Amino acid sequence: MGLADLHMHTIYSYDGTASVPAVLNRAKQIGLDVIAITDHDEIIGSLKALELASQYGVEVIPGIEITTVEGDLLALNITQKIERSQPLIKTVLQVGEVGGFCIAPHPMAGGLGMKSLSAYSILRALRHPDVARTLIAVESYNATTIDKMSNYYASILADRLNITRTASSDAHIIEAIGLGATEFEGHTAKDLMKALYNGDVRIRKQKEWNSVRILGSWAANYVGSALTRLVHAA
Repeated sequence: MGLADLHMHTIYSYDGTASVPAVLNRAKQIGLDVIAITDHDEIIGSLKALELASQYGVEVIPGIEITTVEGDLLALNITQKIERSQPLIKTVLQVGEVGGFCIAPHPMAGGLGMKSLSAYSILRALRHPDVARTLIAVESYNATTIDKMSNYYASILADRLNITRTASSDAHIIEAIGLGATEFEGHTAKDLMKALYNGDVRIRKQKEWNSVRILGSWAANYVGSALTRLVHAA
């Protein structure tokens, strides 16, 4: 079985703390076959990971977490930025036009500045046939969300929509990578994408962190990575 984590952040996100090489090294250490770096409205880190991936024995699907008018959206298998702050349907259609696909991350999750898609927004978008061909999954398990009930609601939503369910870490620190992951037959990115389109994937969860550990670990790493983030911003 292959293992993928399709939602994580690096120092190219405003709230990320890890360098690209560190993320790739960690992914290899914990046995991930495929990852997607999805920085907020930025694709530089993901493209860097794509260049370096072969050195670490991990495959990378390039991606980005796009801020839409209705909430955040994961756009994967793309190599260019998509304009932020557009309606969800328009954003998904643009991702499809460049050969990518989308996953709705942490739907209905609230608190701490979360910008999540509502069930209504997802349902309305999926009524558009071209959107339904591109928005192929719901992240039904987000390992580091503070709003734990949102995972429960996301699972119910995915079941009712009969859409593929994925699990990811949404890691903003190295240690959280892989806490949520998606299992699939095979080991390559091609195998994974086929499984996602066919709905032939399974959710894998590690031991959950409580809110104190999630926030405390992020705060400590954010302070500790301040110099690295400044260097990359320069």
